[in-house]
Amino acid sequence: MKKYVKIILIIVSIVVVFVVYFGYQMYKIVMGSEGLSGKQENIPAKIASLPPLTKGVADWPNWRGPDFEGKSLGKGIITDWSKGLEKNWEVNFLCQDNSTASWSSPVVQGNRLIVPGRDKINDLVFCINSDNGELIWSGNYEAKAETSHGPGPRATPFINEDRVYTFGRSGDLVCWNLEDGKLLWKKNVKDEGGVEPSWGFSTTPLVYDDKVIVQGGGNALVIAYDKVTGKVRWKSMEGEVGYSATITMKIEDEVKLLVYHSNGLSCLNPSDGKVLWTASWSTKYGVNATTPIVYNDIIFHTSGYGMGCEALKVTKSGYSVLWKNNAMEAQHSDPILINGYIYGYSGESMRNVGQFKCLELSTGKEMWSTDLIGQGTTTFVDGYLICQNLKGNLFLLNPDPSGFKKVGEIKAAISDVKSPAWTVPIVANGKLYLRYLQQLICYKLIPN
Repeated sequence: MKKYVKIILIIVSIVVVFVVYFGYQMYKIVMGSEGLSGKQENIPAKIASLPPLTKGVADWPNWRGPDFEGKSLGKGIITDWSKGLEKNWEVNFLCQDNSTASWSSPVVQGNRLIVPGRDKINDLVFCINSDNGELIWSGNYEAKAETSHGPGPRATPFINEDRVYTFGRSGDLVCWNLEDGKLLWKKNVKDEGGVEPSWGFSTTPLVYDDKVIVQGGGNALVIAYDKVTGKVRWKSMEGEVGYSATITMKIEDEVKLLVYHSNGLSCLNPSDGKVLWTASWSTKYGVNATTPIVYNDIIFHTSGYGMGCEALKVTKSGYSVLWKNNAMEAQHSDPILINGYIYGYSGESMRNVGQFKCLELSTGKEMWSTDLIGQGTTTFVDGYLICQNLKGNLFLLNPDPSGFKKVGEIKAAISDVKSPAWTVPIVANGKLYLRYLQQLICYKLIPN
């Protein structure tokens, strides 16, 4: 065999090995469960006596906070991060096996922090004392789950009065007693004709009035259950679910529902589920995963996969497109509106490479863009943006349409991050909470 033929065969063999290896790694990422990294603990014993229910001055009871805007009510945060932030407590038991990845963010009311988790066969729910990290109660139910990005829950719980509602990736909607964790009722959207999407049910439940509302898909794209009994109140629409939280919007002095499903954005009556209008918006994979932004009679929404973003001016009877462009393509990282400007990450949320941007809401004009803080998620508190990139690093930004202004940063605020740290940071009652798989870390953000 001639020498050049051997060289070609060697090169081809190396290329094949690399293609197979990276193909297998991509398959594991898309279809498998991200493995745990860092410290792992067994579930601890519950505390001996239940502390009374309390409320805080800046609770975070549901997805994106009290007004679904990604904004905390906290004031007086520490802005000098040169020496880091003081860690109040840390737990490492939310996932109980190497292949039980769970991504749900926590919610907080007073001394009760609720966060879902997973073991080999069960969805888990933990109630942790937000003051000291002790386990107040835990709940579980058996749930068969696929493994694409892990079998654990993605949806964030919703605290309402003395109950908390959780939604598992396999379609289990469960109502728990907030004080002691008693399971009050449990339903599965598949029993109403729902169909699980490729990456599992992820839409955070919405509690509005006397109903709890989720996306079910199939013959029950949107389902409203009685929040006390779990009885189905109405079902609406057909089609494939999205991965975005349903939120409310006041249109012409009437509260309406905004449902961002796989094929677009729909406006519904909360009383009966009647569809008022639908703005078509279909991505390559049917993934609409960000939360729409509402400002007066304007809705801003964005998706990845080359879709971009648009702003709609809406009424009860329809909508008009104010503008549409590709300045922001947020895959599943929610932007935040501050003083007429939109701030957020744009790009694919698999690699820590992306753009953080500022857009003008009224025109869609890109004010600035930076690649200095990677790709990640963001939250707002006391006039500042806290950004967490996929490596677990934190950045404190001063949101200013004139340019990118970094105030501080903390490297490795979450330690031992091997897979993307997707879960959004939240701020409640002076504390910053970071969740990564089995880890939950509480930092002091406001001095005593």
